[in-house]
Amino acid sequence: MKRITAVATILALLAPMIGGAAVYSNGSKTATFDVTMRIVADCTIAANPLDFGQSQGVLANAVNTNTTLAVTCTNTTPYNVGLSAGTGTGSSIASRVMSGTGANTSTVAFNLSLTAGGGNWGNTQGTDTLSGTGTGQQQNLTVYGSVPAQATPQPDTYKSTITATIYF
Repeated sequence: MKRITAVATILALLAPMIGGAAVYSNGSKTATFDVTMRIVADCTIAANPLDFGQSQGVLANAVNTNTTLAVTCTNTTPYNVGLSAGTGTGSSIASRVMSGTGANTSTVAFNLSLTAGGGNWGNTQGTDTLSGTGTGQQQNLTVYGSVPAQATPQPDTYKSTITATIYF
């Protein structure tokens, strides 16, 4: 019996430690603190490739396709998206070209526009860029590409790398 009483006493003493925090009855005080975060205007941009095809023959007719840019800007943030002339030898916004590989100096002309059949999409804000306002969610922008009918260069893989820039 003494043993049971001793175990019960030990358990009673350990109960506040095992069961949680002690309870106090001498009063209480409170304090407040602020939780803050500052959101600044920000945007991200991602681009998908634009592929005019891998089995193109004679360029007697226009070849049209499109791709998308994914733009995400903080809510209410105004932005402009511009496209560079590209890395094709001699490219300009008005006259973009894809260059051949190696010793091949031939090029293939192409256009990038804001709308199907529209004017060239360039990189001068307020002139030939696409403007919008962020929503805090991803917005997909379509880039329309066209290879006009032209003298067909030698068989090769032709390429230009375009830089898409978001201004905000």
